[in-house]
Amino acid sequence: MHTLRGNVLKYGDNINTDLISPPQYLEKSMEVIAQHAMEGIDEQFASKVQPGDILVAGDNFGPGSSRETAPIALKMAGVGAIVAKFFARIFYRNAINIGLPVLECPDIDKIQDGDALEIDLESGIITNITKGEQYKTAPLSEPVMDVLSAGGLIPFLEKQYGTIKS
Repeated sequence: MHTLRGNVLKYGDNINTDLISPPQYLEKSMEVIAQHAMEGIDEQFASKVQPGDILVAGDNFGPGSSRETAPIALKMAGVGAIVAKFFARIFYRNAINIGLPVLECPDIDKIQDGDALEIDLESGIITNITKGEQYKTAPLSEPVMDVLSAGGLIPFLEKQYGTIKS
């Protein structure tokens, strides 16, 4: 889980949770919600995304509702990681909690839709395989890496303390 590879699906600034996870599907199953991920800005997203693809966006990715359906829908749709200039903090935390890597990178303007990226989560180095360039992100902290390596907060806590009853 420390190195990820995927092709880029690139979007712009201020992509809110209603665009990521359209509210008209919120009472449906997570599978249905995932089939409509990003539909608010790209109706073809669910058919374009391949397992492990990397979603790249500009400033302020994920503002809006605190509901976890937005990062869960992206993960279930196949997104392997998200790289943006800046994340809304609740979205950022929700993504980590469900085991979806999120990285902030000031150089996303150099990344194009369709580029192939390799992300080393421990060093914070993003290699643009298509262009032969590297970009530096803030490396993820050890506790965040522990949660991501476990597959999310609940699996992490279950490893630490045993099965959580719901």
